[in-house]
Amino acid sequence: MNIVTVGIDLAKNVFALHGVDQSGKAVFIKPKVVRGQLLEMVAHPVL
Repeated sequence: MNIVTVGIDLAKNVFALHGVDQSGKAVFIKPKVVRGQLLEMVAHPVL
């Protein structure tokens, strides 16, 4: 499963991530990501 688009809801301390595949199906949803985990989560999403 490949994530082709990632959306990030930016906030001060907690972010929300949403990844979709080529067909537009949501394959990765993470509603609470703290600032210190954001880079690691985008680089290596846990599916």
